[in-house]
Amino acid sequence: MKAEKIPKLESDFEVTGIDNQGKKHVLTAESIAFNNGAEKMDYTRVKPASGDKSFYYEDKFTKEQIIIHYTIGYLPGDVGTLTTKDNHVSVAFLIGRNGKIYNLFSSAAWSYHLGKSAVGGNEMNSKKSVGIELSNIGPLVLRNNDLMTCYKDKNGNYSDVYCSLNEKTLYVKQTYRNFEYYATYTPEQYKSLVILLRYLTNRYNIPREFISLPERFDTIQTVPGFKGIVTHVNYRTDKVDIGPAFDWDGVINGVKA
Repeated sequence: MKAEKIPKLESDFEVTGIDNQGKKHVLTAESIAFNNGAEKMDYTRVKPASGDKSFYYEDKFTKEQIIIHYTIGYLPGDVGTLTTKDNHVSVAFLIGRNGKIYNLFSSAAWSYHLGKSAVGGNEMNSKKSVGIELSNIGPLVLRNNDLMTCYKDKNGNYSDVYCSLNEKTLYVKQTYRNFEYYATYTPEQYKSLVILLRYLTNRYNIPREFISLPERFDTIQTVPGFKGIVTHVNYRTDKVDIGPAFDWDGVINGVKA
């Protein structure tokens, strides 16, 4: 899907609440104050109209870490995947390219979000962390003058055009884990991510600390013991989120301000 079509896709979801699996969701705009009322976070609570809760566990655990991912998809599909019945693979928060923060379940609860090959194991590290997904298509593949998403068609070809090489604000060119191009994030997403990280670190008393630059894009054997903010690549050698298109300096400065 071309990047220019994404805003309508997201606005349509806001109106209908229907994900790509056809599931209807009830969307409720909410707001929460934190830092003794000095800061506020606006968000949208997303609940399946069916009342289904089988995509997460309601057991509550002490949170020590925040793990940032991206979806390699688009908002209606992201919501559909993260609320798949009986799947138990999800995260508490999803941020659309429009900057809207979607809350899928209580951040004190949990669901699997790291995978079986995660350093230190999937279950305990999922329980003690809060997962955040950024709606982003991720790695891109160059074909002629177009950048394609990493999804192949039924013939095994890359045919889904995301943008052209001329649309330079929509991607970065940097080789990382077998891909050379990555889709960028929006200013609205960065603004919302900073607010969300400030809220979660405040609520759970998680240090506003980040993996040091030399290791930030690596899988680290000691990451389960790190208290702060990390990404999926720190747990998995086979993942590319959060990737090289991410504005680390802007996020770190905003969170630590």
